[in-house]
Amino acid sequence: MSLSTGAAVQVMNSDDVRRAVTRVAHEIIEKNRGAEAVVLVGIQRKGAPLAARLQELIRQFEGVEVPVGTLDITLYRDDVLARPHEVRSTRIPVDLTDRTVVLVDEVFFTGRTVRAALGAVMDLGRPASVQLAVLVDRGHRELPIRPDYVGKNLPTAKREHVTVLLREIDGEDAVYIEKPAE
Repeated sequence: MSLSTGAAVQVMNSDDVRRAVTRVAHEIIEKNRGAEAVVLVGIQRKGAPLAARLQELIRQFEGVEVPVGTLDITLYRDDVLARPHEVRSTRIPVDLTDRTVVLVDEVFFTGRTVRAALGAVMDLGRPASVQLAVLVDRGHRELPIRPDYVGKNLPTAKREHVTVLLREIDGEDAVYIEKPAE
């Protein structure tokens, strides 16, 4: 785990993360009355493994193989010129037109990442609807966007940092709140 110098407090362990992702999978199935028209799209970087986990859970629960893709939003960000960003791949395996696209990300904060993702999705097709699933909603909206599915609401101070660790990338599942150094 690489957290910076402030004090970090674990707020979710691997069991909490598993339960939250499982709950979100069930909610996606329930809201959409099945999963036949659903496409899961993970926002790079940590939304991608979460989307793959949701795909596997939906397959287990419904017997439906939901398409899953990855989305890089770097060039759609409103701060793309303000600081360096690593460009990653976008891979969408099906036409999004007339499908229900569920964007998946690890943390929802200001809404700016999702605004960028919406622009990228619209450039790739014309979905019937777009929904948002996040592992953690930490509040502090700057845009009028809210997630449809939330694994855990986690009230934070604006100056705090939420770090999500996922086993596919970090070797473990956990969520930490890091208090800024005084």
